Amino acid sequence: MSLKPSLPPDHAIIKSGRIGVLLMNLGTPEGTSYRPMRAYLKEFLSDRRVIEEPRWKWWPILNLIILSTRPGRKGKDYASIWNNERNEGPLKTITRAQTEKLAERLAGEASDRIVVDWAMRYGLPDVKSRLKGLLDQGCDRILLVPLYPQYAAPTSATACDQAFRALMQMRWQPTVRVAHPYYADPTYIDALAASIRASLGKLSFEPEVILCSLHGMPKEYLLKGDPYYCQCAVTARLLGEKLGLSDERFRLTFQSRFGPDEWLQPYTDETVKALAQGGTKSLAIVAPGFSADCLETLEELDVENREIFLHNGGKEFAYLPCLNDSEGGMQVIEAVVRRELMGWV
Repeated sequence: MSLKPSLPPDHAIIKSGRIGVLLMNLGTPEGTSYRPMRAYLKEFLSDRRVIEEPRWKWWPILNLIILSTRPGRKGKDYASIWNNERNEGPLKTITRAQTEKLAERLAGEASDRIVVDWAMRYGLPDVKSRLKGLLDQGCDRILLVPLYPQYAAPTSATACDQAFRALMQMRWQPTVRVAHPYYADPTYIDALAASIRASLGKLSFEPEVILCSLHGMPKEYLLKGDPYYCQCAVTARLLGEKLGLSDERFRLTFQSRFGPDEWLQPYTDETVKALAQGGTKSLAIVAPGFSADCLETLEELDVENREIFLHNGGKEFAYLPCLNDSEGGMQVIEAVVRRELMGWV
């Protein structure tokens, strides 16, 4: 006699029992021409987590000024780093590769119970469709993994906001976890240090100073309670100690400021200029806050800041790449995911 409950013949087929892992990164435009750039920038700069100005003040500036002029300029920047073979930004290429490699690493652990996917907060693939895709595959437990080592409201929180908005529309919501930021995780610090040493070993010079450049944010956000600055400082301190470098030789700076307000300091570009004008002849920059190389690293750091340094008296400059989908980078992502899946697998 079977004790398995019988279902009516017209009962919907419901898949369950699997675990989803969703890697989440910032996003990238679908193209470098005006229209896709404008669409991407509008979605990004309309986010209240990113720009906290009142709508009445920000909306005219965004729609009448920024979205009229900025898409053309940023489109040229994106074109300079574009993956022409796949016709996509490098952030999308790298995040896809990270997802595929993570799936391979987890495949032997729980057979086919774990499904790994990826999404972008802005642009495609979007968070909502990828969450639905995981549910359709029977994932009734989902781990959200914002690929930001340091937590910030305009990055980690807004990625989760987007996921929660999708969950609000679901009748049967999955059980959800969010990965904790890993700014001080030993696996992360060790991988960064090993990657930096390997990159330095390939140079024909030894840099006098290495800048640890992290993405900036308005100082006001820090004063409102965002922990980002403190977590960046911890990462820089631990990494400097791991590399055995003094505070004078390994310096924390902040890049990518936008608008007239004061942002977290010291600024990367101003520091680069001051070092060159002050007699520093060789410089390297590393960006440990980015899990994958993107516009802010490949164009802003490796091109713009290189030009600033060389035009102000510097002689030798190097940008040291992100962890990306390297062996060390994948060890970090795998360690974070395995830690958060404890109790589920």
